[in-house]
Amino acid sequence: MARLLVIVDIQNDYFPGGAYPLVGTEAAADRASALLAYFRESGEPVVHVQHVWDAPDATFMRPGTHGVEINDAVAPLADEPVVLKGSPNSFLGTDLEQRVRDAAVDDVVIVGMMTSMCVDSTVRAAADLGFAVTVASDACAAPDLEFGGTVIPGDVVHAAFLAALGDGFATVTTVGELIQHAHAEA
Repeated sequence: MARLLVIVDIQNDYFPGGAYPLVGTEAAADRASALLAYFRESGEPVVHVQHVWDAPDATFMRPGTHGVEINDAVAPLADEPVVLKGSPNSFLGTDLEQRVRDAAVDDVVIVGMMTSMCVDSTVRAAADLGFAVTVASDACAAPDLEFGGTVIPGDVVHAAFLAALGDGFATVTTVGELIQHAHAEA
């Protein structure tokens, strides 16, 4: 099975000390790094997605800042494409769809930040475009959110969004299971 890995917004602003830290970013980045290494070793294509919030009122992912940079754990190699985006959906206003179609893959594997925003939007868009999608759950992270005066912890937000994505939009699995499954097919 031919696959393509899309790494969504694993950028410094989401890590401790960044402008918008999420819950579990370091663990998620470690798992994404392991999956990235596996894809590189197997020669499967990789596309990095970088969110740039180029607006006067931007509070994070601002151009020219350390926070907007892709984290070292998943830093792209010189020959790996980086798709710049300005909205949660990685396909909107970018060439990501064409890159996926040109790669002629059977499955789009998605990891990244934020499970509740950019990962969710990208997975749903990929499914709407007709792609088979897999999400590596342990290579994603979400923020604490608030609704109606109630704080929803980031791990609960993460689980809720993954449950929704797994209910019709994507196969939700772990990095270990993805790698194990790929070895079994080889």
